[in-house]
Amino acid sequence: MLEKALVGSKRYWMWMGLLAALSVVGFAFYLKQFTYGLGLTGLSRDVSWGLYIGQFTFLVGVAASAVMLVIPYYLHDFKKFGKIVILGEFLAISAVLMCMLFIMADMGQPMRFMNIMLHPTPGSVMFWDFLVLAGYLGLNLLVGWVTLGADKKGIAPPKWIKPFIYLSIPWAISIHTVTAFLYAGLPGRHFWLTAIMAARFLASAFAGGPALLLILALIVRKLTKFDPGKEPIQALAKIVTYAMFANVFFLALEFFTAFYSGIPGHTHAFHYLYHGLEGHTEMVGMMWTSSILAVVALTMLFVPQVRRNEFTLVIACVALFISLWIDKGFGLIIGGFVPNMMEQVRPYWPTFLETMVTVGIWAIGLLVLTALYKIAVSVREETAGVEIDH
Repeated sequence: MLEKALVGSKRYWMWMGLLAALSVVGFAFYLKQFTYGLGLTGLSRDVSWGLYIGQFTFLVGVAASAVMLVIPYYLHDFKKFGKIVILGEFLAISAVLMCMLFIMADMGQPMRFMNIMLHPTPGSVMFWDFLVLAGYLGLNLLVGWVTLGADKKGIAPPKWIKPFIYLSIPWAISIHTVTAFLYAGLPGRHFWLTAIMAARFLASAFAGGPALLLILALIVRKLTKFDPGKEPIQALAKIVTYAMFANVFFLALEFFTAFYSGIPGHTHAFHYLYHGLEGHTEMVGMMWTSSILAVVALTMLFVPQVRRNEFTLVIACVALFISLWIDKGFGLIIGGFVPNMMEQVRPYWPTFLETMVTVGIWAIGLLVLTALYKIAVSVREETAGVEIDH
């Protein structure tokens, strides 16, 4: 089926060429970082994680979101998700790939990344995070490819793949839970020291990931003959709505706990992010933008007429995705480091090099995603109208 990714229109190849060019540019900047070290980034002794780890954290949630299609389709026999579930599995593959690339970029040297495998340390949460990510990547590659191959032949998937499908459900939850433990397990960082960190991560994952998948599904329908169906789109929109409500509710709980208790270590990070601290207001504009977009998106999604209109639905999903990208992919990380453990404000902002490496990694992920979607769409166009009992 790989050959289907090598055949396409002029528009398809222009898009692939653009992504390939951005990937090369990003790799060139990474080589500069590899040569001169992480001193070229905005990272410092006080802020040791920045844009790279923020993107990793956000994309783990995107990867985990595939389970919101797998559970209804395979466990509850919601056949309407039959066309779209492969898009979720392939999105998870590209998201996990980007996660690993961002970890490698943050470590500075690829050899350090290899040390996770060569010298495993079970006492490290990072070791377990790598393990669950690698396992989830393998599961989605296996399940996605086998089920798509069965669709191509017009037959049901082999019975031996079912245990791997069911295993992918708790595995998807585990990848974001373990990632949350990376933060919640650090006692010196008050902003992350919360028992609902994993719950917050899962809520944001089940909102942001399906929102992106919904946007991609509508783009695929517009550009190809493949139609995911109106009912699956609306069902996915409801999932996004409820998950986003839970995410906003959990954030409100964090605000209440921090400010009602009045513990300085818990309030200072919120002051820095939303109001500024000691004259440092770098994050204020972004965080308020995130909050406003979250409220706008949630309000739009809660109105049935707005949610059923696909144009306004896309607007709501884009606003929601950007809101979560800012909050989880940037603000959450910086809030844990600023102020530092000695209550000093040492702000962080990514350098141009960091930004270009990030753009390059996103381009690689989109390149892989486009190729996988091209294969999936080509197969589904060939088997249009064929009902297969999964």
